Amino acid sequence: TVLRNDLSAFIHKSFQTLAPAQNYHDNWHIQAMAWRLRQTISGNVKRLLITLPPRNLKSISAVAFTAWLLGRDPSKRIICASYSADLASKHAQDCRAVMEANWYRRIFPRTRISKNAEMNFVTSRQGYRYSTSVGGTLTGRGGDILIIDDPLKSEDALSEAKRSAVNDWYDGTLYSRLDDKREGVIILITQRH
Repeated sequence: TVLRNDLSAFIHKSFQTLAPAQNYHDNWHIQAMAWRLRQTISGNVKRLLITLPPRNLKSISAVAFTAWLLGRDPSKRIICASYSADLASKHAQDCRAVMEANWYRRIFPRTRISKNAEMNFVTSRQGYRYSTSVGGTLTGRGGDILIIDDPLKSEDALSEAKRSAVNDWYDGTLYSRLDDKREGVIILITQRH
């Protein structure tokens, strides 16, 4: 189906699942995000930075991409981080809601969530989406893809101490969790600060 192969269409359908009372406004920037995200799985892009103002579907696109990727390859191991445990939890719940939707199960019948916790879940093929907050621990976890969605609250972007703390955590903890430093993918999604 179109949703299985077209990430832009999948983002639209995910938006309808996650925000059913809101109107979806297709725009070129969503197509551009989908195109660049697809390039990470084809191996053409290993490091991706997405910067847009708030309310431009950055996070929903990242959530949809994670669900879409696990649908296509349920053995993928994805680590997602956000500035707070609450935000990381929300993104995990959104991804789970997409993956448990009837339409998702129809287009990706081989992908099922077999182990389920509030912020983390494992697929039936031992892939996973592991969520943490910036500064959180990742002991024993490794991933094919690291997605950092909003590493700082907007009011913390001007704080050198907060920026340094995020950079130190990235260098000392998160980057070491990438299974293959040469082939692994890192995606950073943030507001324009």
